[in-house]
Amino acid sequence: MKIEFYKYQATGNDFIIIDNRNQDINLTEENIRFLCHRHFGIGSDGLILLENDDKTDFSMQFFNPDGSGGMMCGNGGRSIVKFAADKGIIKERCCFIAPDGLHFATIKYNIVSLKMVNPTLFQAHQDGYYINTGTSHFVVFENSLNEIDIIKKGRALRYDERFSPYNGCNVNFVEEISLNNIRIRTYERGVEDETLACGTGICSSALTYSVKKQLPCGTHTINLSAKGGELQVRFEKQSDNQFSEVHLIGEAKMVFKGEINITLFQ
Repeated sequence: MKIEFYKYQATGNDFIIIDNRNQDINLTEENIRFLCHRHFGIGSDGLILLENDDKTDFSMQFFNPDGSGGMMCGNGGRSIVKFAADKGIIKERCCFIAPDGLHFATIKYNIVSLKMVNPTLFQAHQDGYYINTGTSHFVVFENSLNEIDIIKKGRALRYDERFSPYNGCNVNFVEEISLNNIRIRTYERGVEDETLACGTGICSSALTYSVKKQLPCGTHTINLSAKGGELQVRFEKQSDNQFSEVHLIGEAKMVFKGEINITLFQ
């Protein structure tokens, strides 16, 4: 089976995107693991299928490199909006359905502003904060990210028994640079490694930062620096565990396109 694919990146988070509006591509978990493999396949932090939807502009199906799905990816969402614009499916605004629900987005040049779902299940722990912004996240505040073993500490928290009801979680380590400016590093579930950025993790970190800093209720914009670049999160804080109008804002670009015959590797 020959597949046409596109490689996109959003703040260093890279994705394989496939136009599946004809519904002629059915990938197994093994196929997805192969395509995402950085040595034997194309290589990516995830795979996204763009499909038709009767009520919105399109549907987004997201899969982790290990083949698991059923969750949202913020940078993947920004990437698929850019892809849809490049393909002429949308213009400057769109509405699409993803595993976690309905999303709205705007795009101007390469800058995508993606409206995320309202977060659910906010919990404060002694060592950090648990929050779901479309997928599960744990946010830990540190004095210096340069001194943290991200893989070791991230993996331990990812598999912490506290989060077993949620099938584990992504882990974000946050350092404050100045007021409303923070630095972030993320260990991603499903990738099982540190990634250059994580959109839902960016949102989770910005929201929990507003709680830790006791920012007042109202509209806030937090600037975040990840390994892959700069992002902004704009949101409405209603209380210390309620947020709305959460927007993830940043650049998304196509890297290259190609074809691959997946049957050769089965």
